[in-house]
Formats: sequence, C-alpha cells, structure tokens
Amino acid sequence: MSLTGWTCRDDCKYECMWLTVRLYVQEGYRVPQFHGKWPFSRFLFFQEPASAFASFLNGLANFVMLTRYKASVPPSSPMYHTCIAFAWVSLNAWFWSTVFHTRDTDVTEKMDYFCASTVILHSIYLCCVRTLGLKRPAFANAFGAFLILVLACHVSYLTLVRFDYGYNMAANVAIGLLNLFWWLGWCVRNQQRLPYVWKCVVVVLLLQGLALLELLDFPPLFWIFDAHAIWHISTVPVHVLFYSFLRDDSLYLLKANSDILKID
Repeated sequence: MSLTGWTCRDDCKYECMWLTVRLYVQEGYRVPQFHGKWPFSRFLFFQEPASAFASFLNGLANFVMLTRYKASVPPSSPMYHTCIAFAWVSLNAWFWSTVFHTRDTDVTEKMDYFCASTVILHSIYLCCVRTLGLKRPAFANAFGAFLILVLACHVSYLTLVRFDYGYNMAANVAIGLLNLFWWLGWCVRNQQRLPYVWKCVVVVLLLQGLALLELLDFPPLFWIFDAHAIWHISTVPVHVLFYSFLRDDSLYLLKANSDILKID
C-alpha cells in the first residue's frame, strides 16, 4: 500500500469512512458521498477495484487491437501513422485511468481527466485527416496545431486557475458531440461506397450512449460497481469494433492508392 501512496492518515480516513457508512446504514439513512465520491470497498491497494480493472481491460483491448492492426496493415497505408498515434494516445489514457482508480490523488485525477480529453481531441484529428487531410495535408496540420492549442488552454485553466468539474464535463461533452457529428456525417455520405462504415457508426453511437451512464448516480452495488465502473466495462468491446473499422479503411485506402498508381 505504501508503494501506491497510501499513508497512515489516508488509511485512517478510509476506516473512519466505513465506520460512518455503517452508522448510516444501521440508522436507515441514505449513504452520502465523501468528498464527492461514493465509498468503495478497497481490494488490496486498489481504491476502486472494479473501475481500475475495467480500465486495465480497455487498455488491454487497445493494445491487442493495435498489434493486430500493425500485423495486417502495412505502413504505406495513408492512415497508418495517424491510426498508430491514436492507439498510443488511447493506451496512455487508459493507463492513467487505471492508475487514478487504483489511487486517487490530485495528480492522478488530473492525468486521468487530461488524457481522456486528449483522446477525444485526437479522435477529432483522426476524423479530420480521414475526411479532409488526405487531400489537404496543410489544412490537417494546421487543424492539428489548433487542437493542441485548445488542449493546452484547457489544461492550463484547470491546472493554474481552477479545477472546475462542471467546466471539464461541459468541454468534453462539446468536443465529444463535434466528434460524433463529424464522424456520422462522413459515414452517411460514404455508406454506399464504403460498406464497412457501419462499424464506425455503431462505435460513435455506442460511445455517446454509454457515456450517459455517467449521469446515473447511485451507491456502488456491493460497494464495488458504480455507474462509472459499469461504463468502463461496457466500452471494452467497442475498441475491437473501432480498430476493425480502422483496419478495413486503411486497407481500402492502400488498395485505392495502388489502383491510382497503376493507372498513372
């Protein structure tokens, strides 16, 4: 426990929390949140075992699908390097999510939130490159620089001014909706020409729908499973479908480029 940052004072707070929870339950009162979080039954040094394990599974799914993508798509594909970069950004985010749910501190919380925002912004960049950037690389580069500036301003405000949970949620919802409608618009326009885009449609709709679980607010089932943990568990298979879409699309672009070269 000391290796993960638990101190004697932290452990005393944890034990006192459960003493308070038992008193609330015995008297028939609704169990409150403590410092904005529900009480979770600690397993070894894992503060939120279900969410930590689910985050690890999401990271593992990303890693497995990344290796499969690299094994089936050659680097000469136009989207190869952008997809690989997205995979590593996602892996980094799920690593910090696992760390945060293992041990909640100011640093791990900020890293979890900031890396999650980075994934959404990179998904927007991925969409930009696929829809516009292949024909207009200068525009994609400029847009990527703009997204980096947006991320820098977002992180700076939350770090240097005030860590505003409401603002962070609103900002992520806004960029998430932009990501949703941009991908959906491209998929609708290309559904006849690219039959595999249904995978992308399902992914973006599922991700937005499953994110609504965050709006649920109930004490953890068995003091382990809350809405956040259930949300993380439910997103594991979504990664498999999205990387399957990226692989199909990358191979299509590779073939299309080869056909153009043959004609030339």
